[in-house]
Amino acid sequence: MHLAILVTNTDESEFAQRHPKDGEKFTDLIRIARPDWRTSVFAVKDGDFPQDLFAFGGAMITGSPASVRSGAPWVAQLQDLIRDAHARKFPLFGACFGHQAIALALGGGLDLNPDGWVHGLTRNKLLNRPDWAAPLPDVVKLYGSHCECVSTLPQDATPLSEWNGMNTGFTLGRHIFTTQHHPEMSRSFMTALTEEMQQTLGPEAHARALESLAGQADQQAFAASLARLFEQARQP
Repeated sequence: MHLAILVTNTDESEFAQRHPKDGEKFTDLIRIARPDWRTSVFAVKDGDFPQDLFAFGGAMITGSPASVRSGAPWVAQLQDLIRDAHARKFPLFGACFGHQAIALALGGGLDLNPDGWVHGLTRNKLLNRPDWAAPLPDVVKLYGSHCECVSTLPQDATPLSEWNGMNTGFTLGRHIFTTQHHPEMSRSFMTALTEEMQQTLGPEAHARALESLAGQADQQAFAASLARLFEQARQP
């Protein structure tokens, strides 16, 4: 299968230059489960959109420090593409910013996290288990970093996971799957990011994040489920 990776990450800092870019991270993620799949990377945050998204087998929308509510022209263009993809039942996965962009584009709502920053290894209780999600444990552990959340789901969306009353993922039909978190991130990258964001997080959130990193993310199970999502979404 050939997937499009729609990169929304606007971070061009020295920190970002020292680490793998999101196109590489999401390629590595899907190849954990399907080593022979191909990807093409599009920096949509720079206005680089696929000429024909629907020539691909599916698409993944990455995370970003940008806000979906920024009003940036590229965000509006991405939301139009999401609505078009949904109308065609095109397979679409969104992580963090991607999760929020899909929700807002399809009629959901966003808000600030009620308790401030969520950062570190997160726990996500599964509320529903589609067939393609069979590899996931009942509580999915993923690295996360966000200060906004989806407060209202799009019409007809099904909540997939939550923690402390906050939605952390949803599905829509057989073709849309989202997570508020970052399945593409490694422990080493998350550790480095936690140190980079120490002042932003503040002492309490920083300490909680460091403590959480003693755990292990369910990256392999997530990658397997993601691959199965794309495969079943393309079936008649």
